[in-house]
Amino acid sequence: MGLGLLATRAIQRSSRIFRNPNGGSTYLLRTIVSTPELNNADAATAAVQPDLPNRNPVGGARIHFPNPDDAIEVFVDGYPVKIPKGMTVLQACEVAGVDIPRFCYHNRLSIAGNCRMCLVEVEKSPKPVASCAMPALPGMKIKTDTPIAKKAREGVMEFLLMNHPLDCPICDQGGECDLQDQSMAFGSDRGRFTEMKRSVVDKNLGPLVKTVMTRCIQCTRCVRFASEVAGVEDLGMLGRGSGEEIGTYVEKLMTSELSGNVIDICPVGALTSKPFAFKARNWELKGTESIDVTDAVGSNIRIDSRGPEVMRVVPRLNEDINEEWISDKTRFFYDGLKRQRLNDPMIRGADGRFKAVSWRDALAVVAEVMHQIKPEEIVGVAGKLSDAESMMALKDLLNKMGSNNIFCEGNGMLPNADLRSGYIMNTSISGLEKADAFLLVGTQPRVEAAMVNARIHKTVKATNAKVGYVGPAADFNYDHQHLGPDPKTLVEIAEGRHPFSSALKNAKNPVIIVGAGVFNREDKDAVFAAVDTIAKNNNVVRPDWNGLNVLLLNAAQAAALDLGLVPESDKCIDSAKFVYLMGADDVNLDNLPDEAFVVYQGHHGDRGVYRANVILPASAFTEKEGIYENTEGCAQITLPAVPTVGDARDDWKIIRALSEVAGVGLPYDSLGAIRSRIRTVAPNLLEVDERQPATFSTSLRPKVSQKVSSTPFTPAVENFYMTDAITRASKIMAQCSALLKK
Repeated sequence: MGLGLLATRAIQRSSRIFRNPNGGSTYLLRTIVSTPELNNADAATAAVQPDLPNRNPVGGARIHFPNPDDAIEVFVDGYPVKIPKGMTVLQACEVAGVDIPRFCYHNRLSIAGNCRMCLVEVEKSPKPVASCAMPALPGMKIKTDTPIAKKAREGVMEFLLMNHPLDCPICDQGGECDLQDQSMAFGSDRGRFTEMKRSVVDKNLGPLVKTVMTRCIQCTRCVRFASEVAGVEDLGMLGRGSGEEIGTYVEKLMTSELSGNVIDICPVGALTSKPFAFKARNWELKGTESIDVTDAVGSNIRIDSRGPEVMRVVPRLNEDINEEWISDKTRFFYDGLKRQRLNDPMIRGADGRFKAVSWRDALAVVAEVMHQIKPEEIVGVAGKLSDAESMMALKDLLNKMGSNNIFCEGNGMLPNADLRSGYIMNTSISGLEKADAFLLVGTQPRVEAAMVNARIHKTVKATNAKVGYVGPAADFNYDHQHLGPDPKTLVEIAEGRHPFSSALKNAKNPVIIVGAGVFNREDKDAVFAAVDTIAKNNNVVRPDWNGLNVLLLNAAQAAALDLGLVPESDKCIDSAKFVYLMGADDVNLDNLPDEAFVVYQGHHGDRGVYRANVILPASAFTEKEGIYENTEGCAQITLPAVPTVGDARDDWKIIRALSEVAGVGLPYDSLGAIRSRIRTVAPNLLEVDERQPATFSTSLRPKVSQKVSSTPFTPAVENFYMTDAITRASKIMAQCSALLKK
């Protein structure tokens, strides 16, 4: 279309044709309209600006302005957006609701800027800029949808696909692959590369991560993750040019407890899950949002299932607890859910063999024995994986039978449950990032709570916080000072005689973390008294900061203490004639009398079964709804992802049915009713997904005359990969124990 024709059309739109009726002449009349407000420059600018619709930030991103004076304004595709000084162009685009393609950029890792997929056009810049690495400047005009930006992305995508194999039909990443999605959205419809594709030898990173390194696009996300988040220098970039590849410098396995997270952050199919290889496509799976119960952190997870089987576990975003990472135990324990399961109620016969019976018969036998035994000789033990509802039901049942001897394994025989601040993480998990000095007492966070350890590592890396450790020799992935193996060191620090005392005294926000293994020590009261003295002398507990923490080991511990599962006697097992084990496999029954009657209610044929007279099959946490409280005092709910196995039932339902058969019926028939009962005992457990801080500090503890012993602290977790009934039944965890346990 010629310029003359365009001009004619423009004139005609603003003109009227007028014909003279007498002479037949035709005139073109132009209308001239005066607009006085356009004489004002500001008004002219306002008049030119179109009404832009409001845009929503990508992924619901929110901006925090630490200092409102530092806000700057940039324009993304003509849309004005206010951002804090220091944000990158890519982040500004996300706030403006524009999703920029990227492969190497990850918001929790350092900026590499080496994939060049995020190129955008910036006014007055001679060529496209990498938006992930370019800081946004005041008044910057960013264009994301211009022909130049589109052509740059097509070129980058063509280079990335140049050596990428055509593996999509056999690649486990298919259907959730960034390279697939972005080549469809931003790539060209053809490639010009006709040479042979290069290939790379696969690396052996261990039993968890499968590598097909020919698919790697050298985004270096896994290298940065290993170094910055996991704290291990296992991976690196080798070679140059077309010979560049990711690998380990020497032939070795990736030994980090967070290694499985490289599967999630890898944008292509180079790093995938080895146990999940060729099992299912992601569109075949049903996702259920749930909670991890293998430790006391309560990491948020999504359980992907197909039919009755759990196929994989992946993390869910929760900034306050696990960010977007999970430990390898959390990610890969799931195959234990289908091994060594208890399907039917069973009774041990005279020959010592178990025989499957009906629920009616099994409950009748248990109820009959309960009535024949004195109330003070009845003991209940809640297991590591017990939910709050079942522990409440078990406590109510034993109370109705006249016994109050009930406890949760891991809490010791006489825990102090009076002050909630004495057994939860008062700082909160995310609050650890504000600390500038740590004192770890008898705890090894790397194996006890991997996600808490990741927070400490993040803090130490960001602020060079000092870490002091009292306990047995341990493997930490950050700089620390080993102060001593036994509690005598605590007395020295409390009295100010230890060199680390000055580090705590000079710290602005000091943190003390006591391991839950201390609960099982004879001198636990003296240890906690020494810790309280250290906290008092070093300003650890203030109105604006509470740095005195206890790091629990098991998912059931915090809720058990909240509900008051404390036995009347610390020798109750020694004199017990009836023991009810609710998923308790690690409780010591060596001193239990031989004639004692043991009921095991659980989902796996683990250690507790060997001593049992009656077995009652229960549901695992993936098959029921239940409340769990994590180590920082935040209650969360698991949801059923798969149906129960065989004739198993929920824990609280079994106890409710047993109470009916025993003639001491409990006054609730539904989850709602049992939670109403919990509200009268521990209302904080019903504040789901909200952390409830402790009301009173540990300074209210009574004074103790007990002295600390010279017995060294012992490791609370012997094997990171096998800590409970489910992980001990897992074949993947067994492989990890054999290959990776140091």
